[in-house]
Amino acid sequence: MVKSGKSSKKSVGPLAASPSHLMHRALQLALDIYVEEIGPDGLTQRQFAVLEAVAAKAGLTQTELVRATGIDRSTLADLVARMEARGLVERQRSTLDARAMAVRLAPAGEAALEAARPRVQAADKRILALLPKGRREAFLTVLADLAAAADAAPDQAKAEARAAKKAAKEARKAEKAARRAAEKPEKAKTSKTARSAKAAKIVKTAA
Repeated sequence: MVKSGKSSKKSVGPLAASPSHLMHRALQLALDIYVEEIGPDGLTQRQFAVLEAVAAKAGLTQTELVRATGIDRSTLADLVARMEARGLVERQRSTLDARAMAVRLAPAGEAALEAARPRVQAADKRILALLPKGRREAFLTVLADLAAAADAAPDQAKAEARAAKKAAKEARKAEKAARRAAEKPEKAKTSKTARSAKAAKIVKTAA
């Protein structure tokens, strides 16, 4: 059982200053606490996130759920399919986009969400209790900033890809222009040589 309070174990060496390592350990701790509070037969953290997102806005498409929960597309598609099989959610064609499936809470999903909420709140309280009161708000702010960065990452990646594609196109155009510019003197030189040879031939023929 995970207990609140300061741990005597600390990361040493390079790991002590590794954000990825420390965040991984913190995530393990948070998930352990979540499982203890929710119980072995309760909703998983991802299932809870999906139900909360759908409860907040009914009819979200799976693409919108990816943005709302941060769960990757392939994992979310499998997760929603399994939740539908369990009767937690229902899927139907979106009225806004016939190609997309809208996800809504099923009665069983609404009941499961209501039962899970106080347990998740208890888990959250336990996690925050591990920190001094004066640092809890700052901790939540940092987490929100990281989550916002994660949300912006796909759009940023697309923007960078477009910029790279544009830069590559401009580089190809510049290279092509440089080749044309380099070929002009050579062509002019060849033409001049040809004219000189022709003139010499005419003079020789006349002689």
